[in-house]
Amino acid sequence: MLKKMLVAGVVLAALVSVAGLEHGLAQDAKPATEATEPGHAYRLDFTLTELEDGKKINSRQYSMNLNASDQSEIKIGTRVPVEVKGDEYQYIDVGTNIWCRMRDRKDITWLGNDNVLLNVRSELSNFAISEPERTRPGPGPTIRQMKIDASTIAVVGKPMVVGVVDDPNSKRQFQLEVTVTKLR
Repeated sequence: MLKKMLVAGVVLAALVSVAGLEHGLAQDAKPATEATEPGHAYRLDFTLTELEDGKKINSRQYSMNLNASDQSEIKIGTRVPVEVKGDEYQYIDVGTNIWCRMRDRKDITWLGNDNVLLNVRSELSNFAISEPERTRPGPGPTIRQMKIDASTIAVVGKPMVVGVVDDPNSKRQFQLEVTVTKLR
């Protein structure tokens, strides 16, 4: 009888210890739904430069404010009706579209203090400007399109070229540059 009571006491003490240990561990773990501190705010200044034979002929500026771990988009252009068949039309977007997502050093510790991780997608589309392209037969206008889809680490405060595309129909080249500025 004494042995049974001793074994029961040891088992009970072990159960109480394990339950207390689990309770202590549960208090140390952070709940999965706990909100984290918001990231920093940044301004992203994009410059889209058009070059012909290596000479700058046009430059356009775009800016957006963005919090770390967020995404944003700039979309400028025209919705153009294009005849599909008969009296049916489909609308396409012609213009400039820049989408960006970023994460700062709070989200990715290996980046360092003045670096951010950027994902950029840009699309530039316009109507053909040469006479042969404009007058070709077909149901709609000739539209040229250039895309840049890039992922890079940017240094805060320093401009960097995100991507460069050559227009295959001319001697023009388009460069997309971004400068990231940390806001207060």
